[in-house]
Amino acid sequence: MCPDDAQRSRRGAGTAEGAHAALEDPTTKYPRPPFREQHQPWPGLASKMQPRPDHGETSYRGSGRLKGRKALITGGDSGMGRAAAIAFAREGADVAINYLAAEQADADEVIALIRAEGRKGVAIPGDIREESFCEELVAHAVKSLDGLDILVSNAGRQQAHRSILEISTAQFDWTMKTNIYAPFWIIKAALPSMPPGSCIIATTSEQAYDPTPDLYDYAQTKAATMNFVKSLAKQLASKGIRVNGVAPGPVWTPLQVSGGAAPEKQKHFGGQTPFGRPGMPGELAGIYVQLADAQGSFATGQIYGSSGGSGQP
Repeated sequence: MCPDDAQRSRRGAGTAEGAHAALEDPTTKYPRPPFREQHQPWPGLASKMQPRPDHGETSYRGSGRLKGRKALITGGDSGMGRAAAIAFAREGADVAINYLAAEQADADEVIALIRAEGRKGVAIPGDIREESFCEELVAHAVKSLDGLDILVSNAGRQQAHRSILEISTAQFDWTMKTNIYAPFWIIKAALPSMPPGSCIIATTSEQAYDPTPDLYDYAQTKAATMNFVKSLAKQLASKGIRVNGVAPGPVWTPLQVSGGAAPEKQKHFGGQTPFGRPGMPGELAGIYVQLADAQGSFATGQIYGSSGGSGQP
């Protein structure tokens, strides 16, 4: 048995005969802190992290829940965006991902995984802080996928600062443009192409309702994201388009090692949760699938949390 097959077996992939999945203890399923100190320049690469995050590369098994669907995911190279891209492809969807040029190495891995499932994988690098690029991004995705019915607004900027006095106007503007302006521009551009039955999924955070003092600007943007989910869901309900959000707790992604967490916080990252560890992006993949699946058609304006026992939604 090859290593990947062994890992799939350990993680409980069912067989055609209906074999039961093996139970796993969530407290020991993934690495626990302390982690070694590490730093990467923004925006960071998952492929260079230790331990390397699990996005479901070998563990996620699909069952055709999104067959024929067409998805655009911002920040699709790593973190929750990558986990969603892998899961969507394995559920039968074609997927376009957006990312920064510096993240090309991670994006190449994601596109290869999507195409390995026999699905169309479209790579669209670019900076979503520019309104013109956001419009081009959507147009490119719609043309390449021959339509669009799932939009995952996931890309985000997070930088830790001990004091508001350390945040420059330029840094504040960078966070706001990435986390608030870009979803506004992208959703506006996408809506004319999204038919009834489509869905929008936004990645918010536990920071939206339980902010830490070192993420003053980031936490504001995630509260805004949570709010736009609830507002836009009401606005688009009559058009048959659902809008929901996912609120992760501490999840091990490049955000943490590229300035999103101070060295001491990074060392003990996730240790404060009842599980005593951070989550891995792959543990949230099923939430994005559930929110995209037409079988969840009565869910709109909802925030689905996943924070190891310490969250509110």
